[in-house]
Amino acid sequence: MSTTTPRPEAPRRPGGWSGLTWRRDGNSLRRALPAVAVLSGLLAVCVGVTSGASEAVERDVLSSGGLTQIELSAPGSGGDASSARPLTADILDEAGKLDGVVTVVPDFAASVYAAEETGGTYVLGANGYVPGSTMPVVKGSAPKDQLADGQIIVPAKAEGTDLAPFVGKTVTFSHTVGTGPSTGTTEDIRLTVVAAYDPSWQPDGPGAAYVSPGTGLRLAAARAGQSPQQFMDEQGAQSAVVVTRHQRTVAAVTSELQNLGVSASPVSDRIGNLPGIFGAVQWLTLALAALLAAVSLLLGATRAMDSVRARLAQFAVLRVLGESLASLRSLLVGEAVRTGLAAGAIGLVAGGATAALLASPLSGALGLTIRAADTIPAPWWALAVLILPILGLAAGALVGGRRALSDDPYLTVRRNNL
Repeated sequence: MSTTTPRPEAPRRPGGWSGLTWRRDGNSLRRALPAVAVLSGLLAVCVGVTSGASEAVERDVLSSGGLTQIELSAPGSGGDASSARPLTADILDEAGKLDGVVTVVPDFAASVYAAEETGGTYVLGANGYVPGSTMPVVKGSAPKDQLADGQIIVPAKAEGTDLAPFVGKTVTFSHTVGTGPSTGTTEDIRLTVVAAYDPSWQPDGPGAAYVSPGTGLRLAAARAGQSPQQFMDEQGAQSAVVVTRHQRTVAAVTSELQNLGVSASPVSDRIGNLPGIFGAVQWLTLALAALLAAVSLLLGATRAMDSVRARLAQFAVLRVLGESLASLRSLLVGEAVRTGLAAGAIGLVAGGATAALLASPLSGALGLTIRAADTIPAPWWALAVLILPILGLAAGALVGGRRALSDDPYLTVRRNNL
């Protein structure tokens, strides 16, 4: 009766040792981790900032009918508006008669002060209400059409004073009435509160209230010590929003408005022309993505060559014992993948946390409401932060390892007296 000798288990291949060498060998590709993690973190910060600003624009500008709106600016508001015609009654009438225009909503430099019934000390900017706005109303309802004169929409809370309980009630605010150059007094104005919105929604800044153009004109004219008609003929609105029938008519209407001598720009242009850091960050994000891939590739190649040279004697012995070049290269690639994954994960977490902390200061810099949750990047960008270091280091390890492992292993063994 014959017996069969059990076949010995195949020894563990060096390619499968990458986890062990990555953790314990100081000469492994783990040395590239700090540099790649820093770059991954910078990319994650830029991605988070861009995502936050884009989300804020989508929520506060475009979703509020911004794709069909055109902003008009009066002289003195800076930029091209400095040489534009003032937004007087005749200009606004002409704008309203253009083909494709649905309505023109003027906005005035006006405000009201704390109502007697609400108590507290606060100031509300009286902005022109644009029909179709998607403001997050928490009590009452915002009309689909224009507000009636004498109506107002307020934030649910203003400087610590709760205004939501006064929805549906007529309250007595006060406002400034000019009596001469740099002098004035206050008078009461009765306004009906028709709705209160979530105060974290701030496309026009904190403490913004919304009134009809007629009420806004009345407040601005009183502040200037003029009648509404005299004010519109001489000074006009500080800005206006032109609402068009469809997005495809925006460009043509904008051109016609500019031909009238008015400073006009589509609201949707704010995405590419935001002030401060956002416009530059969009380009910086793409540049950092390319830089991360290039540096990962370069580091992978150089660190692989350095790593092999530092462990040349060990690798030479393995090759003399029958290990293939492919097996040793797989060890290097395994170390590169682990390094890239760790660097990407560290960068994504650290960069994401940093972007969330930057949400508040960025809100002030960009004039938008950016929440910490807005900085969560799109899945493909998060994947890019994780994958780019892995691909770059792995490709570099293959290139660098091929060159460093090309030495004759027998000569290496003799040279090191092994």
